[in-house]
Amino acid sequence: MAEHHHQPQTRMTQQRAVILEELRKLKTHPTADELYQIVRQRLPRISLGTVYRNLLFLTESGQIAKLEIAGSTNRFDANMQPHQHVRCVCCGSVADIYSPVREPAIDNIQVPGFARILKSRVEYDGLCDACAATMASQEAAAYYPDRV
Repeated sequence: MAEHHHQPQTRMTQQRAVILEELRKLKTHPTADELYQIVRQRLPRISLGTVYRNLLFLTESGQIAKLEIAGSTNRFDANMQPHQHVRCVCCGSVADIYSPVREPAIDNIQVPGFARILKSRVEYDGLCDACAATMASQEAAAYYPDRV
């Protein structure tokens, strides 16, 4: 009896193509759940698990990037040009930074308990325009309650 080895799916399925197409339209760096809601408008019968599996495949095949920003849910980015990201500490939105700084060197870093450092990344935290405006109006209301 011949053994059958399960080969990972490598062809561009319709579901995978739609997921990739919708992700490429977005500059918001959506979570898998957010992208699922968008893709369902075109493919109503798609499951969240299918979206997750295809995002994993697209990440592993180098077609998209998974953003593993500290303190937040994984987000996905179809822009594979060199750039970095800033995350709003208030609402969690993510934006691109196109003047990327050089990643910190990992050569010759010795850490007790770690055999080696694999990679480094630069993360930025900030405050988006919408959250800054909300904070400013809340501060104004606190200082000048009779003007609200």
